[in-house]
Amino acid sequence: MSQETTETVDKDIRANWVTSSRFLFYVQVFCLLSFVLGGCYKLYNYRYKGKPDVEVQKSSQYTPEYK
Repeated sequence: MSQETTETVDKDIRANWVTSSRFLFYVQVFCLLSFVLGGCYKLYNYRYKGKPDVEVQKSSQYTPEYK
């Protein structure tokens, strides 16, 4: 009976700080990595897609043309 309680205490996350700290470390690494990759993906979706064609008045160009 004492062996059963020892085995369950070793597997319990509250009692065994080594496995629980390792588990929490990997959870933190996974969360950080997912947030970074999600942010990069969001920035990629809203990236600058090039120079738009904008209609500029003839009088405000570098060499203006007047009527």
